[in-house]
Amino acid sequence: MALAGQFTVETRAHSIPATMQAAVYRGLNDVRLETVPVPAIGQGEMLVRVHSCGVCGTDLKKISTGSHSAPRIFGHETSGVVAAVGEGVSEYRPGDRVMVFHHIPCGECFYCQNKTFAQCTTYKKVGCTAGFEPSGGGFAEYVRVMDWIVAGGTVRISEGVSFEQACFVEPVNTCMKGIEALRLRRGETVLAIGQGPIGIILSVLAQRAGAALITSDLYPERLRIGSSFGMDHTIDASRTNVVERVRELTGGRGADAVILAVGGNSLIRTAMDAARPGGRILLFAQTQHGEAVIDPAAVCVDEKTLLGSYSASVDLQPESIRFVMNREMDLERLISHRFPLAESPQALDLAAHPQPSSMKIMIQPGSSWPSSLEGRPQ
Repeated sequence: MALAGQFTVETRAHSIPATMQAAVYRGLNDVRLETVPVPAIGQGEMLVRVHSCGVCGTDLKKISTGSHSAPRIFGHETSGVVAAVGEGVSEYRPGDRVMVFHHIPCGECFYCQNKTFAQCTTYKKVGCTAGFEPSGGGFAEYVRVMDWIVAGGTVRISEGVSFEQACFVEPVNTCMKGIEALRLRRGETVLAIGQGPIGIILSVLAQRAGAALITSDLYPERLRIGSSFGMDHTIDASRTNVVERVRELTGGRGADAVILAVGGNSLIRTAMDAARPGGRILLFAQTQHGEAVIDPAAVCVDEKTLLGSYSASVDLQPESIRFVMNREMDLERLISHRFPLAESPQALDLAAHPQPSSMKIMIQPGSSWPSSLEGRPQ
C-alpha cells in the first residue's frame, strides 16, 4: 500500500501533503480541529481533495449522543476533486470533479434482493474515511474512497454544476426513497411537517409526484423559504393548530399522507392525528431509538399506516444524480451558512442548535480554491 506522503501526483499545481487539517470527534459533544496524516490509498482506491461537505442530522446525532467510538472524522455529503488514484483505477483521474457516496450495498444479499438496501451488511460498512475508523471523513481536507465506492458510489460532477449543488446528491436520494415509500397518487393531499432543508426537498419531490401540498413549521422564516420553491399552502405552527387547520383544508378528513421531517419523537402523534383514516405517515427524521407516543387504535381501527425510510437507495442513484446535475431544484438556495474547515466546530454547533434563519450548513475545506475549479460559468 502506498503511503500518502509518497504520492507524486499533482492536481492543478497542488501537490499532496503528508498531513492535513480535520475536524476530529473525540467524544460526546467534543469535536476539535487537528492536524492528522493524509490517508493512504491502496489498489482500486482514490484520494479526493474535499471542497464542500454538508452537515447532516445523522452526523449531529452521533456527536451529541456519543454513540460511536472516538476518534473519528464525520461528514458524508462530500464533493471535491480527485487528487490521486490507486493501481487499477482507470475511470477517474486526478483533476476530475466528483461527489462520493459513503454507503453502497452488495446487491446480492437477502436485504438487497428485497430492496432494503440500508440493512445490507456491506451497506453498513462505511467506504470513505479521512483516517481513524471509516466514518465518512468529509470534514477534512482529504478523504480516502475505498474500492467498492470508487466502483459504484462515485459521481462525476457535470460541467457548470458547483461543488455545493453536487453535495446534495446523497440527501436528495434519501428523500426520493422516502417519497417512493409513500406511493403517492396524483392529486392526493400531503402535509409536510418541518421545512428545514430536508423538509423542503421532500416537499418539492411530493409536488413533483403530483401531490397537493400543505407545509408547516414553527419558524415563519422557513415557511417563507419553502414558499419560494412553490409551497403556497403553509401553516405557522407557532400560531395555529396544525391538525385542526389540515382538517379544515381537507373537508374534515385529514391529509392523505403526512411526512414528518423533524427529528425526535414529539411530533409523531401530531403527524398521526393529521392523517385521515386509511392515510399514511412517513417517519423520515426519527433516527434515534427510544419510546414514542402513538395511538394504536389509529393504526388498527382507523387503518392508518406508519412507514419508515432511512438512508439512500442504490436503485434511485441515477434519478437523484439527474435531478441534482440538471438543476431541477436550485439546492444551493437551501444553504444559509458556509464555514471554512478551521471553523468546523462552530459550524457543527450552529447546526446542532438551529436558529430560525439557519438552514443547510456547509463545511468547506476548499473555500479558498480558485473559482475556476467550482464548476460555475466564468
